Amino acid sequence: MPNRRRTRMIGKPPALEGYKPFGVPMRNLESVVLSVEEYEALRLADYEDLTHEEAARRMDISRPTFTRLYDKARKNIARAFAEGKAIIIRGGTFKSGNYWYRCNSCHETIVSAKPEENCDRCSSGDIVRIDEGTTDTNERKQG
Repeated sequence: MPNRRRTRMIGKPPALEGYKPFGVPMRNLESVVLSVEEYEALRLADYEDLTHEEAARRMDISRPTFTRLYDKARKNIARAFAEGKAIIIRGGTFKSGNYWYRCNSCHETIVSAKPEENCDRCSSGDIVRIDEGTTDTNERKQG
């Protein structure tokens, strides 16, 4: 029987919901889904230049699990580039120390330690929660 899947800690939300090839309308594209955990593995290893061991500690997972996430992310991105597909970042089983929102008016990403009702940038009340992959708020990191 496999082990229970651990909820992975994500430091910050993706700045965008995805990427697409230049000059091709989204309606004409197939897409590859990159989970939020896969995005975080790439961000920690390639952008923050952490070792797999350091990145695994930040995500609160084992080093082998981190390496599997990282390898899957690289393959998904390589497939999207080679086949001219869009990359959509969504889904997964994760938790965060903060609440994440995206404003539908100005498209700002809001990261807050407490629940928000309005956008910090434009004061719009048209914000949506984007950390749906998180577990119950009782598991949020206290700080």
